[in-house]
Amino acid sequence: MGLKINRLTARRVATVTDLGYHADGGGLYLQVTASGAKSWVFRYRFEGKRPEMGLGPLHVIGLAEAREAAAAARKMVQAGQDPLAGRRAAAVATASIPTFWEAAMAYIAEREAGWTNPKHAGQWTSTLETYAKPVLGDLRVDRIETEHVLAVLRPIWTTKTETASRVRQRLEAVLDAMTVQKKRSGENPARWRGHLAVILPKPTAVTKVENFAALPYTKLPEFMAALRCRHGEAARALEFTILTAARTGMTLGAVPGEIDLAAATWTVPGDRMKAKTEHTIPLPAAAIALARPRMGRNLLFPNDLSNQPLSENAMLALLKRMGYGHVTVHGFRSTFKDWASETTDFADDLSEAALAHRIRDKAKAAYKRGTMLEKRRHLMATWASFCGQLWTNAPD
Repeated sequence: MGLKINRLTARRVATVTDLGYHADGGGLYLQVTASGAKSWVFRYRFEGKRPEMGLGPLHVIGLAEAREAAAAARKMVQAGQDPLAGRRAAAVATASIPTFWEAAMAYIAEREAGWTNPKHAGQWTSTLETYAKPVLGDLRVDRIETEHVLAVLRPIWTTKTETASRVRQRLEAVLDAMTVQKKRSGENPARWRGHLAVILPKPTAVTKVENFAALPYTKLPEFMAALRCRHGEAARALEFTILTAARTGMTLGAVPGEIDLAAATWTVPGDRMKAKTEHTIPLPAAAIALARPRMGRNLLFPNDLSNQPLSENAMLALLKRMGYGHVTVHGFRSTFKDWASETTDFADDLSEAALAHRIRDKAKAAYKRGTMLEKRRHLMATWASFCGQLWTNAPD
């Protein structure tokens, strides 16, 4: 390599037409071909050979950029590294970096088996395909920056805030996984705290939190009397759900083995509970009356025709047929809570335990390790009496 560098001038580079190599020094040359095309070449000596490495065409790489690239290559040679070998290794590494959509599909496939709710994979795929794929789908994960994430979120942040928040969380999870797998580096551009939080408004500031639509507790006895007149497993499942203040999924998956008629309890295993903790519910007499004739079945409340589990919409469809389409099944838990808080002297902790809610105060939770089963038994019996005060017939 020549000792003198920076021989070429910008004017010389722009006007030279002579075919061949024009030295700038330090191994950097401007090559002019017969077609008039100009490109940069770096020549060097390495292990007895004289390789030549192209740096790019003049219309893409200017004189200053070419000199920077040549300087970086010279440092590699001086350090005993072959610039061409380094470029090939980088190309191989880059080829293994997935696009965002490839990474997202791999993430979902790897975690799908561990998701207790089979709908999660579909929800993940649907939201990312709808909102993220058009912007990030073909972009390599190591190229994704904050501006790309914002291009996904901003159009829906104030109009579909809950969905946008979930999309952000899913983007963050996929990109975190890619960082762990060394497919990208640096800060996660989808991170909320200390990053997007200083750009986007808080979700709670731009949307009103909507709770599940609930039936006022004052109208519950009338509703329960009407429900008693309905035939079919969906009706009995909904009745059981209300009497036990259970979640829909708890009832749909209930099996006779979870019911202890002698102890009048229903023990739901942790894998079917939201908090992943086993939950025992004291059963009032009305709930026992529903469970007793169903103890010989595989499921407590199967589909009337197929004997398979009821669909998640079965009880919701029943509500619509009864003229109560404005409320949800989950909303009856709020009805129970309102009734307990406004009409009884039962402690708030007791109704929270009946709903299987976690105690958020860790210090308080440490002292509340018991299940308060017998106290809850009295609570649930009182609730059942309230629910059934207008009953005039027995369930089928």
